[in-house]
Amino acid sequence: MILLFRLLIIVIIIYAFYKILRYLFDPKRKLDESYEKEQYYFYDDIKNVRKNFFITYKGALFEGEKYLGTTEQAFEVVSIFVWIKDPSKLQGFTKEDFRFLQNEIRMNYPSAKINWKSPIEQLMKEEA
Repeated sequence: MILLFRLLIIVIIIYAFYKILRYLFDPKRKLDESYEKEQYYFYDDIKNVRKNFFITYKGALFEGEKYLGTTEQAFEVVSIFVWIKDPSKLQGFTKEDFRFLQNEIRMNYPSAKINWKSPIEQLMKEEA
């Protein structure tokens, strides 16, 4: 009986340790923490084209939708639409900030054409 009790305690400790580690390394938690601290963080499941990616930068949360298509070599993400969750958070952003975000997205999706949704679209069109 005592052996069974000890075994149960060990299993509970291992399970608790596992849950703590999962919590600490959870990318969604890191995204939320970066958003609160107004830091940069790129959250994406590169292997799953159906899942949108999220970027936090300077206190703003951006979401990107990926579209699969064909390139000369293979099937890849060829188009990405990016928008901001709360447009009021754009205050203080410059074109250079959006160029930085484009470069970060291109690191994962070099063949993709990046399209910004309004109001960022108007700012970036003036550049082209």
